[in-house]
This record gives sequence, C-alpha cells and structure tokens, in this order.
Amino acid sequence: MWSLSVVLNPLLFLLLFGYCPTVTIRPKEGWQVYSSAQDADGRCICTVVAPEQNLCSRDAKGRQLRQLLEKVQNMSQSIEVLNLRTQRDFQYIMRMESQIKGLRSKFRQIEADRKTLVNKNFQELKGKMESLQPLIPVLEQYKTDAKLISQFKEEIRNLSACGKLMKINGPLTVKTSGTRFGAWMTDPQASPKNNRVWYMDSYTNNKIVKEFKSITDFVAGVESRTYNLPFKWAGTNHVVYNGSLYYNKMQSNIIVRYSFETGRVVTQRALESAGFHNVYPYTWGGFSDIDLMADELGLWAVYATNQNAGNIVISQLNPDTLQIINTWNTEYSKRNAGESFMICGTLYITNSHLTGAKVYYAYSTKTSTYEYTDIPFHNQYFHMSMLDYNARDRALYGWNNGHQVLFNVTLFHIIKTEDDS
Repeated sequence: MWSLSVVLNPLLFLLLFGYCPTVTIRPKEGWQVYSSAQDADGRCICTVVAPEQNLCSRDAKGRQLRQLLEKVQNMSQSIEVLNLRTQRDFQYIMRMESQIKGLRSKFRQIEADRKTLVNKNFQELKGKMESLQPLIPVLEQYKTDAKLISQFKEEIRNLSACGKLMKINGPLTVKTSGTRFGAWMTDPQASPKNNRVWYMDSYTNNKIVKEFKSITDFVAGVESRTYNLPFKWAGTNHVVYNGSLYYNKMQSNIIVRYSFETGRVVTQRALESAGFHNVYPYTWGGFSDIDLMADELGLWAVYATNQNAGNIVISQLNPDTLQIINTWNTEYSKRNAGESFMICGTLYITNSHLTGAKVYYAYSTKTSTYEYTDIPFHNQYFHMSMLDYNARDRALYGWNNGHQVLFNVTLFHIIKTEDDS
C-alpha cells in the first residue's frame, strides 16, 4: 500500500518545477540538494534544489524559493502525522488479511473432511466467512492483495451458489434405529447454531415426531421433545422447512403444514389431481405418492397425475399458503423412479432401491429440459426409502433399511464475473 508521502511528494515537486526528474540533478555552485525522497526500489520521487542561506539573500527568486522551502517543510511534518495514521490503518488491514487467510485455510480443511458430514463446524465457518464479507470494499480501497480478495469473494459465492450435481460420496452411517422405513431430517433454513433433528419412524399409521437438540443427542438417543401430530402421515417423504413440518396426510392428497413452535397445523391444502395411497408411488411402494422436498430455491412437491399419464409432475409451492407457484410436467414415470431429490431447481431421480444405485435422470425447471446422467452412489443397506437434500449442509439425508445415513454431494459451479458476456 502506498503511503501518503509517496503520493504527495511528487505533487509538491510538480508545484516547484512542473515535473519530477528521472535523472540526477547537478546543482550549480552555491546551490545544494536540500531534500531527496526515494521509493523502495531506489527511484527518485521528489528532489528539492535550494540555494544556501547566505546566497542571493536579496534575490527575489531566492526569497520565493526559501518561502516555498518553508512550505515544503511544514507539509512534510503534516505528512509524517498522516503517515502514522496510515500505518495504523495498514496494520489493521494486514490483521484482517491474516484473519481471512486463516479462515480460508480452515475452510479448506473442513471441506476436505466433510465425509463425516456432521457439519456444525462447517456452518460456523460459513457464518464467520459471510460476516467478513463487508471487509471486502475496505480491502479493495486500501489496494491490498488483489488475488486474495478475488479468491475470498469466489469462495463466499461458492458457499451458497447453485450448481450441477457431479458426485455423491458416502454414506456415513449416523445411527441404526426404527423400522425398515422412515425419515429423519434437519431444517435447511435454521441458523448454524440450530442443529435440531426430527425423526419419523414408519411410512404409515403413525403421527409421533421425535425431536433431538443435535446430531450428538440423536445418536445418543436423548430426546428433547415429542410432537403428537393431529393427522397420521403417508409415506416417508416429509420435510422440515423454516420451522414447520410439511407432510402428506394419510389416505389423501392433502399437504399439511405443522408449526413446531405453536404445536398446531398452520394450514393444509389438497394437491390438485395428485395420486395418493399407492396409486403413483415410487418403485418401492410405501404410500410414497407425494414427495415433499426443499432446496436453495424453496419448497417443492413431486407427484404424478392421471392428466400427465402417471408421469412425474414437479410443483413449486408457497411455503406459507401451500399454493402452487409453478408446475412442470415431465415424461418420466413415477412408478419407475426410485427416490428423488431437488438441488438448485433440478430434480434428480435415482434407482435407489437397487444395490447398484445411481442418479440417472435430471429435469431442470429452469430450462424445462431433461438429461440422462450416470452418478453412482453406494446403497450400503440395499433399500432406500427416503433420500432428501439439505441445502444448508450440502448433504443427502437417507433412511437405508433401518439405518440413518448421510451422503456428501459435490456440485459443479460456474462463477460468472462482470467480464463474462
């Protein structure tokens, strides 16, 4: 960072002579080089040539030069004071740079170890990095390390940027409990410090939801609260979003929104024309006709209708009213699909009931187009009855034959800059 003296000294010399010389000045006899400033590379920045005090004392030009010299001395004193302030500012910025470098290093380490997928540390780091985002304009103002700023801005964008699914790693077996079929989840809209887990065993004839304060408590079986829902649920494809549980009411196409805070149903609404009660389930059955899910873009329902010949229909829902915002009709049979999940507005369909599981179909709501993919993942316990993406954790939560598992996902990001056409 350039100090103020480096900037102002050349200006002072321009006032005196109109330019800053790039060669050594050879003063005439009786004159002297009064002051000379150099930068870190030894280049001349400003040179003041003045007469000796006893030379030309009555010369008008000599008096003007002495007056200018006094002004230069006064300004030099002011520059020294400003330099002290600038040095303090510079030290502050350097500390901020060091903090960012430390966080970036920690971020890479946690990102590399995310196969454990207990993402409390990752979420805390994400919050810290995002809290440092307002420092970017300050760093740019002080012309600090441009490469560091660019990398930091890119990593901030990558924390929440949408991308295309490229790879699924895992699973990590968190716990073994319950029946063969069920669901467990966290809230993708919750703060990093809120890591509550909700647990819903079985796919039918149940309305008891268990809550745990953290994954640690979940593994240890330490419940914090139990909710007795007013209606039994159908299937295993429930979702918790922004403090509410969304589920399919048993033997109906009604979606129920239940608030954990109030312990009451906030709203319920029929999903028009949606098949239910094993009319259009996933391949494994289990009343999985209506799959509720959430991603970076909001709340979704995946189901099938007679009007769409039993093929999958995707609807984005208003989380408050459950009204349909928009709908897309695919040409993929719901009964031929394993579990599915949404990431960044794209529906990914699996054959997850098979041993050699993979994601093999993707439908983009952004472009209303589909493509066949080949993204394998390990179906360790041979029967997946629930598979949902959590945008906060960048992970897939699964219920695999009585085992609660987590998968890490890798997304491909395309970072656009102002220079992109």
